[in-house]
Amino acid sequence: MDLSAESFGVAPRRNMGMLEEMPLSLDPEDVIAEFEAMTRDAGRVQIETLKKILEENGRTEYLQRWGLDGRTDPESYKSCVPLVTHEDLEPYINRIVDGDDSSILTGNPITTISLSSGTTRGMPKFVPFNDELMESTMQIYKTSYSFRNREFPIGNGKCLQLIYGSRQFKTKGGLAAGTATTNVYRNPLFKRTMKAMHSPCCSPEEVIFGPDFHQSLYCHLLCGLIQREEVQVISSTFAHSIVFAFRTFEQDWEELCTDIREGVLSSRISVPSVRTAMSKLLKPNPELADLIHNKCQGLSNWYGLIPELFPNTRYIYGIMTGSMEPYLKKLRHYAGELPLLSADYGSSEGWIGVNVNPKLPPEMATFAVLPNIGYFEFIPLRQSLDGLEAKPVGLAEVKAGEEYEVIVTSFAGLYRYRLGDVVKVKGFHNSTPELQFICRRNLLLTINIDKNTEKDLQLAVEAAAKVLAENRLEVVDFTSRIDSSTEPGHYVIFWEISGEASDEVLEECCNCLDKSFLDAGYLSSRKVKAIGALELRIVKRGTFHKILDHYVGLGAAVSQFKTPRCVGPTNNKVLQILCNNVVKSYSSTAF
Repeated sequence: MDLSAESFGVAPRRNMGMLEEMPLSLDPEDVIAEFEAMTRDAGRVQIETLKKILEENGRTEYLQRWGLDGRTDPESYKSCVPLVTHEDLEPYINRIVDGDDSSILTGNPITTISLSSGTTRGMPKFVPFNDELMESTMQIYKTSYSFRNREFPIGNGKCLQLIYGSRQFKTKGGLAAGTATTNVYRNPLFKRTMKAMHSPCCSPEEVIFGPDFHQSLYCHLLCGLIQREEVQVISSTFAHSIVFAFRTFEQDWEELCTDIREGVLSSRISVPSVRTAMSKLLKPNPELADLIHNKCQGLSNWYGLIPELFPNTRYIYGIMTGSMEPYLKKLRHYAGELPLLSADYGSSEGWIGVNVNPKLPPEMATFAVLPNIGYFEFIPLRQSLDGLEAKPVGLAEVKAGEEYEVIVTSFAGLYRYRLGDVVKVKGFHNSTPELQFICRRNLLLTINIDKNTEKDLQLAVEAAAKVLAENRLEVVDFTSRIDSSTEPGHYVIFWEISGEASDEVLEECCNCLDKSFLDAGYLSSRKVKAIGALELRIVKRGTFHKILDHYVGLGAAVSQFKTPRCVGPTNNKVLQILCNNVVKSYSSTAF
């Protein structure tokens, strides 16, 4: 069998005209067979993939700087080219953004730029986007779908895709720029692939790309209700968007019923193109309106809302790991008995792994690395004997049970790029590792010798939220910051909660938060007062909605939004929104 990279789709650059000629059908078993063959010799496919990347881009300014001189083997590559962060590549990317079309990072010109969500550092990053990245996205989609379809087969139905394309704009140099999700959704290949996967979107493109996401969300829900018998999958990029949509439904369901009953779109929808597109779908249907009205009135606290509204839904699908885990409890409440399936592992910079075990609950989800979509290295998180950072190892050298930071080399001009993600190798699919996402490495709460990650924060919030749950309340959303204005500095946790809680309950929550950070450096620092008492600040209802609106105003897509779990000192606007909406504050007495 030919195990070269080209046999698995790592082919010479193809233009989008060729990509758009992809057949409209796909055989899931063929896709799985190709994946199985490729992952049996993942190490060799990795070597071929790196060779292809370096052959295509070896004459670029960036790679020539490091003196590879045409060599394409992993050893030469790793000895010549340094590990980098986004900040290291920013000067090169900025030149591309400003219109320099010479071979800076890639052999072929970059014509499109992706924007990251911007929630990590308060402003979006520019990342190159090209045809190869689009191809690997569709490969991930098709592979993931094929494994899902084995366990949860779907027919010729529709998907209620709660997706939103943010506005695209032209950079100073004339390149098209938009969020990574927008660049995917606007590509003709996306629509063709969704159709081939029996997952066409319920909503017209005018709704997906509408300029006001509140109006688009309302219309997504309306489109889904009109076609409720056809809906087989509910999905969005992130679990947050699905929860947000059905929280919104709780507020708007009666107005949606009125629109369906009368066949007239609510006056809240003011965008002409959206109104025109919706008028083609919306016809008076009092029977459907009564049915939905009765189902909503028959629910207890909205439990099982999704299967009641969409009775033929097989599963709910979206990224549910990492910073999305806190939304799973509410999503399960809406889903009732429907399975939650976690989508695949990637970032604005590119894809890494695919969920080939869709029956696993999201908290246990693993992602098998596709060895042909990039060249991957992994930095062991255990320090070497001399106390320095350990040397990166290849995909074929990782060990089960170990944690690593991910390094990516892509077809889109990123070379030995530190993604900043911490993963754990849970096992192997054939010879490719199955990764579990642990946390972002750089999202640390730290004042003294303490080091608490996003995962540590999440576990502390979950522990304290149990106190709220005893009083029939829940944490709607949360974030944190370090307050160094006092001596000693202390952690500040911001909570938005679903109703009114007594001071006594919230004081108990505050103490529980403080005691639930189990990092040894934190505990010892708290005991000797080297870190001050943790502070819990309760914010008004709707505060995190204002933060979402802020990021959308910066050009982020709702589909790509992630609540920042740690707000840095330079993220002034988000800090201002939080601090201006505090209604109660409590200091821990746990230590």
